[in-house]
Amino acid sequence: MKKEILYSFSSYLRNEFKIEGYRFGKQGDLAEPAACIVGAMRGNEYQQLFICSLLVKRLKELEAEGAIVGENQILVVPCVNNFSMNVRMKYWVSDNSDINRQFPGNFDGDTTSRLAAHLLDKTKGFRYGIHFPSFYRKGDFIPHVRMPSTGKESVSLANLFGLPYVVTSKHRNYDKTTLNYNWQINGTDAFSIYSGATGNLDEPLAKQAVSSVLRFLTRMGILKYNCHNGYIASIIEEEDMVQVRTKAAGFFRRFAGVNEEVQRGQMLGEILDPYEGNRLAEVRSNVNGIVFYAANQPTILENATAFQIIKKLHE
Repeated sequence: MKKEILYSFSSYLRNEFKIEGYRFGKQGDLAEPAACIVGAMRGNEYQQLFICSLLVKRLKELEAEGAIVGENQILVVPCVNNFSMNVRMKYWVSDNSDINRQFPGNFDGDTTSRLAAHLLDKTKGFRYGIHFPSFYRKGDFIPHVRMPSTGKESVSLANLFGLPYVVTSKHRNYDKTTLNYNWQINGTDAFSIYSGATGNLDEPLAKQAVSSVLRFLTRMGILKYNCHNGYIASIIEEEDMVQVRTKAAGFFRRFAGVNEEVQRGQMLGEILDPYEGNRLAEVRSNVNGIVFYAANQPTILENATAFQIIKKLHE
């Protein structure tokens, strides 16, 4: 293993900012850049950093055992935004900007744009790119691989992680500013892995995410590693999932969890008056299916998405 600083700059009244990377396998000019794994870009992505720390530990052990095949090199970048993480801010501390909305970046731009430019420069050219982002909705969800449509995505490769679902989504304008998209347009097969947690450490889910990465690297001939086969992934389009929305605002009491099979008309939760405690509205399923996402905040707004449900086929 070789630990190195990928990018750094001095900061007024703070220590030097560093993006650190860990290279495994072949070093030097003869190395074949096989896989790059990037963890936390936001200051609340503790689970994503935890997953990468477990990967660094396991890859160090596997490298010592001679398990990295041939000239392959693996780069792990556990954290891109430790400044925000240290002070418990989600976005960049000085201007509240989101690094994963700054790609491809500008070497002469604002701070987060420079960070994005240098990170992309150091990580492009790998055959495979794996990013652990946080889910765009606050709540619980089933672990999955997400593939934004760029015209270059590979659902068949995404299946090889062995996670329960591969989710595809239509192209959105802001996708062009993400690491995943810019990896893809620069020739890297890119995947976003959503582990099921963000602001807290969930060790079973983290270990599942680590296993999925090691499984993928093994199946692509980068590692020699005996692992469980995992799931045969179901391919779903995000636009086909059914949104269950609230009819009132207030305290949210949830009765159904993720990966739970529900029936049409089943009561999934209720909204309570925060002052008087009486029920303001029921939250009921409008289809038969499996809960993919469930909000978990104490309060919820009217017309907010409380659940996403994978609708049963032939419904």
